[in-house]
Amino acid sequence: MAEEAVLIEDQTSSAQFIEANTILILPNELKNGCIIPVFSKDNESTISHTEFVEATFEVTQQFFPQDTLLKPNIRVSHPIKGRIPEAMGKPAKELSEAEKTLYFERMAFVIEVPGIAEDVHGNTLSLSVGGVRAYNHENLYNKKSEEKFKVFVGFKNRVCTNLSVFTDGAYQEIKVRSINELAMSIYRMLSEFEPARMLQILRSFGNYELPEHLFAQLLGKARMYQYLPAKQKKALQAFPLGDAQVGAIAREYYNDESFNRRSDGSIDLWRLYNLFTGANKSSYIDTFLDRGAGCFSFTQFLAEQLESGSDSWYLGN
Repeated sequence: MAEEAVLIEDQTSSAQFIEANTILILPNELKNGCIIPVFSKDNESTISHTEFVEATFEVTQQFFPQDTLLKPNIRVSHPIKGRIPEAMGKPAKELSEAEKTLYFERMAFVIEVPGIAEDVHGNTLSLSVGGVRAYNHENLYNKKSEEKFKVFVGFKNRVCTNLSVFTDGAYQEIKVRSINELAMSIYRMLSEFEPARMLQILRSFGNYELPEHLFAQLLGKARMYQYLPAKQKKALQAFPLGDAQVGAIAREYYNDESFNRRSDGSIDLWRLYNLFTGANKSSYIDTFLDRGAGCFSFTQFLAEQLESGSDSWYLGN
């Protein structure tokens, strides 16, 4: 019989996979300190954040039975505050803790499997599984219906805690009606994941580089992309990040300790990809995974353009 997966109780998955606009919350705080939203027309319960995290952890244990797992790291944002009926009309400053209610509209989490790790260009990447839930994407004013979740399996860079979110089958938006359907979808995603293929693509990014003038060209076009006419924009590869993130990429091109430019100003696509994923940490929870998957796709697109020598709007040729 295979050994069961082990939970490392005193170690938690990295807290800094996403940074801005979020707070860290412990599993017990999420489970015991937050109410569970309902669909207002029939008062049926939603699948709670806690159920989502626990289902993902259990499925990951089943899928990797001989590997150790770190405790989930959970980050939340957009608190929705309330009060019990007995506290109606009471001044906020006089409310006791027992009279307050709270839940968080958005939640993201990651579970690391540190024993499954690979070296990519001198960086150790460890397998990670996680997800995002955003109640603002649900119609809670209606009857109970399918609920939306985003789940992923990818790799976390231990140097910088950046997440590499693959696109083909390893990142999915799913709609389910029950916790069992959710667990089955997560297991199916893990079954379809091709880690060797993802690592091969990540390693290949180091084979391509941009000289300084092409890097500058790329960032300039990335800022222009947001304001293009809709028809022209639709014909191009989407740039996944916004102006604030583009500014962060430019800053870290000079300052990042691990992924800055070379002495001649050039930067390879592995470093550039990590500048992308580092900048993505400042995204809101509900856009974080979409943008992370977009960073992977866009870097892969750049590699294909450089490999083929094709004309590229972003690179000005």
